[in-house]
Amino acid sequence: MAGNSDLTVPVSISAGIHIGFIVILALGISFEDKPKQMQTAAASAPAVQAIVIDQQKVNDRVEQLKKQKQDVAKQEKARQAELERKASEARREREREQEKIKTLEIQRKQKEQETQKANDAAKAAQAKQVLEKERADKAEVVRKQKEQEQKASEDAAKKAAEKRKQEEAAAKKAQEERQRADDERKRKEDAERKRKAEADTKARQEREMAEAMAAEQDSLSKTRNKQVLSEVDKYKAMIIATIQRNLVVDESMRGKSCRVFIRLASDGFVTTSQTLDGDQVVCRAAKASINKAGRLPVSPEPAVYQQLKEINLTVSPEFN
Repeated sequence: MAGNSDLTVPVSISAGIHIGFIVILALGISFEDKPKQMQTAAASAPAVQAIVIDQQKVNDRVEQLKKQKQDVAKQEKARQAELERKASEARREREREQEKIKTLEIQRKQKEQETQKANDAAKAAQAKQVLEKERADKAEVVRKQKEQEQKASEDAAKKAAEKRKQEEAAAKKAQEERQRADDERKRKEDAERKRKAEADTKARQEREMAEAMAAEQDSLSKTRNKQVLSEVDKYKAMIIATIQRNLVVDESMRGKSCRVFIRLASDGFVTTSQTLDGDQVVCRAAKASINKAGRLPVSPEPAVYQQLKEINLTVSPEFN
């Protein structure tokens, strides 16, 4: 700004000289015609006055231009100051933004660390929960095993006590039966001895009668045995037919067989079935057929049933 002030005076002087020169030219003043001007000096007094007035205008104009230049300089200075202020404000704003970014970055890192710590803590807690659950599960398994063992022990003790009671009751009943048998035997012996004397006279007759009855019974027994054997064969065939009816066969069984043992209740219910020997496939099919049947045909005749209650059979698959 000091440099601008130093230029103001020369510029003003130069402007004044140029303006004065322009005014002289406009008025038609000639420096070569001095004697004539001197002669007409009195006549041109109004012109001089006009020149003075115009010089005032020039000075005013110079002042106006000077003031305008000063105003422009002030405005430029104000503009530069405003630019510097805005630049400073922008710089401070950038610094604030950078500081804010740094603060946010620090907060972000702190947040990440806190999140990582929280995740680590959560993982540790989860792992602890898993471990505790595994321990609890193992403890529960051990507890259940102990409960089962205790229950099994209690059941075994209960069964042993029941068995002991049954054995004691059976022994007591057997003892009572033996005692009754002994009493009965003694009673019979006593009665026999009493009757012996009376029976001696009838013994021979009774022996003769017994021999006759034995001969007759032997004859009847032979006839009965034939009938029983015929019934046994019939029911044995019915049993085999029942097994064949429930037997599931395939070509791999052709020409093969299996021997089975069967134990039957009086109503035909199969209480035991065992394979003795033969083809394994046929044996499995035969046992499955017997189990499926559940009951097999039996005779209501006790003698026939006695022959069939435990039997060995040979099962051979039949193909149509």
